[in-house]
This record gives sequence, structure tokens and C-alpha cells, in this order.
Amino acid sequence: MKFRLLTGLIISSLFTSISPISTFAAEKPLIESVTFTPTEIDLQKANLDVAIELIVSHPDGIENKITTATFTNAQQISISTVLTRTDSPINYKLPKVTFRGSLTIPGNLTPGSYTLNVNPVKNYNVNGYQFSSDSIQVKKIRDLVGAENSLLVRNGGLLNFNYETFIGPSYEPKLNLIFSDPKKFNNDNTPVYKVGETYDPKKFFEISVKDLSLKISTSTPSICSSTGTELKFLAVGNCSFIIYTSANSDYLEHKFSTFATITSARIKPEFAVNPLPNLTIESISKTVEISRVFTPVSGYIEPKNETPTVCFAQGTFLKILQGGICTISYQSEETNDYLTSEVKKITFEILRNTQSITFTPTNSANISIKTIPLSATSSGGGVITYVTSSSGVCSITGSTLNLLKAGNCSVTATQAGTATLAPVSATANITLTATVVAAKKTITCVKGKTTKKVTGTNPKCPTGYKLKK
Repeated sequence: MKFRLLTGLIISSLFTSISPISTFAAEKPLIESVTFTPTEIDLQKANLDVAIELIVSHPDGIENKITTATFTNAQQISISTVLTRTDSPINYKLPKVTFRGSLTIPGNLTPGSYTLNVNPVKNYNVNGYQFSSDSIQVKKIRDLVGAENSLLVRNGGLLNFNYETFIGPSYEPKLNLIFSDPKKFNNDNTPVYKVGETYDPKKFFEISVKDLSLKISTSTPSICSSTGTELKFLAVGNCSFIIYTSANSDYLEHKFSTFATITSARIKPEFAVNPLPNLTIESISKTVEISRVFTPVSGYIEPKNETPTVCFAQGTFLKILQGGICTISYQSEETNDYLTSEVKKITFEILRNTQSITFTPTNSANISIKTIPLSATSSGGGVITYVTSSSGVCSITGSTLNLLKAGNCSVTATQAGTATLAPVSATANITLTATVVAAKKTITCVKGKTTKKVTGTNPKCPTGYKLKK
């Protein structure tokens, strides 16, 4: 019993001894904020002072009394100052500490973008562990590409920021460039350095600063001329050119100089295709062998199906699907040495069986009857459709001819055909007249008690009868 009690006390003592450590997470000091004001300085103005503030926190407190803040540009020019904690007297267990400092920008400092970095600080070592904060950097304060969180040092309004405003060319894999749009800028997209071609830098260089535009110039205008935005290759020889973005109040000019050897112009390749004879309907569902087509560009060209419901070509075989006109075409793609070829087509007919149609409407009609039913039959059966080209004289609704006014009404009956039967049609002309038909009327005649009705265009009572009033 005593043993069990002692064991319980030991276990309880163990948990009690480790619990203070377990309540404190092993964590780095947290950077609450790091700011500086102003965020821009002009060397030609009176006030060149920059104030810096760092706020950092940790549950155990902060050990550092001071830390160092450094502004550095891309050329590794830097200026530093000391940041001192503001609590006085110093309370190392204070969970949130503010450091402040300031520096005066030298009047001869090189203008540009200066990134602020502050040396890490450590938590107060009260629980047997200590960590340094992460690298302390300023959060984004503006949209200026490359200087989103930097101190801008200008001289008379000019920043003279030396920044890669574009990257490229994409066709130089040895440069190991990383593009934001790798599908557009890839090694397969290469310039064609031949007479008559153009060079558009936007295809090979990705702009980093969207407000700037890529420009191009040349020192060999007899070989290649520049419009300012692209080159035109004029003659065989070496073309020297520069891709650049112009300087503005923020950025220096950024440029890429290169040259290319221009060779003779590309031509369209010539090649021959063998025609195919007309085929009969018996070829349906059969496969016909066709010749291969070769070009000096890429060798064998795969045929393209222009009428895939009638025939379908693949490789050297042509599948016949139904009667009608079959067309396949060939065209070679452009390369660095050849232009895209002309499209060459092979067209032939799969002849369908003929059929006849019987269509014998009346030769003439008076428009007073207003409509005429249409009827036609074809030897192959199937639906007959009717159309008229006599607009204004007659019209068709389904299989009914509507008579509109006197004149010649032309009506065509068509059976569209099938996979094995050729279409067939017949046209008939119907003369429509507008003769006035006299209206008839009926009168009643009486003779004593006898009455008699008489009908006609000009009816009269028989002898001995009188017109009933």
C-alpha cells in the first residue's frame, strides 16, 4: 500500500515538474510591424531624415536593448542606424516592445530603391529556450514593381532605379530564365532570321513593368529596319539590334543588345498530289488506297478531311462512307526555312444510283380558287419538298401552293437523295389567271299560290309569274 502511494507521489511530482515548461510554446518573437517615414526622399529637398519603428512581441519578453536597421540597394550600397527600445526603465519581460531610430540620408547617396532589413531580435530567456525572430522586412507599401516595400531615394524627382523591366529572350535556354507565362515564352518559339520576315520582341521578351513598352532599334538599317516596336529583315547580312525600355522618372533605361545573321527569304514548297477517279456507289463501306504526299519541308503530309461525312482519310487509306462529293486536302506547315504551302485538294465523286420523279400539277388555274394541293412521287420513295422561285405570284406552305396574283408560278419538287440514291427534282410552270367570275343571285317568283325560285347571273321570272316583292 505504501509502495503504491509512493509511486503515485513520484508520478505526480514528475507531472508537476514538467508542467511549467509545457505551458510555454517554443516560439520565435513575432514581428508586429516595421515601418519607416517618409517612404520617399528627394536629395534636392531640405528634409532627409527617415524615422524607423519596429514593434515585436513574445510571451516571455524581449532580450535585446538595441538592433540594427539597414537600407541596401541592388548595387549593395547601404546605410545603417541603431534602433533602441523605448521602454524605460527596460522591462525584459514586457511582452510587446517598440524599437525606434532615425537616420539622415547622405546628400550624395546614389538614387534608387533601398530595401530595409532589421537584424533579428531574441526572446527573453526565462524558460530555458531562446529563439531569434525571422528576418525583419517591411510589408508592401506601393505598387512600383521591384520597389513595393523600399525606401525611394530620388534626385530632382528622378529615381534612376536600375531594374530588369523585362526578361528574355525566351529562345536562349542557357539563360535559365523563369517566365510568368511559360506557355507563351518557350524555347520552341524561335525567330525566323530570313529576308522578308519580321521580329516582334513581345513574342520573346516578357515585360515586368506593365506600364512600360518594349522598343527596338537597329544600327544596321540596310539589313534590318525598325518601326520602333518591331524589325523588318531587308537583306542578307548581319543585323545588330537593341531591345529596350525607355527611362522615366522611376526606372533607368534597360536594354538587351544582340545580333542575328539574316539569310535568304523563305519560299513556299511545291509538291504534287495524284488525282482519284470517280467511284460508284458499290464502294460504300470499302477502303480505297491513296498515294502518300511528300514535301521538302517535313516529308510525309497527313491528309485533312474536308468532307468527313462522305469520306474519311487516314494515312494512305480512304474510307468511303456514302455517295456524294469527296474532298481531301494537303498543306505543309511553315518552318524556319519554308513558308506554309498552298492548299492542294483532291476532289472526286462517289456516284449514287439515279432515281426518277413524277410531278404533273395543273398547267393553269384561276387565283379565285386560292390554293392547289401539290403531289409528286419519286422512284426511290422518300419525302418530297416543294419550293417556288415566283415570289409574289405564289407561295408554298408544306405541300400546298398558295395563289397570290396572276402570272407565271414556277414550282420545283425535290427528293434530296440518300447515301445510295442521287437527288432528283422536277420543275413545273403553272399559269395563274385572274378572270372575274360573275356573281349569281336567286329570286323568288309567284303565280297565284305557286312560288318558284330562279337562280342566275341575271335571273328573270317565267311567263305568267311575277317577282315576289
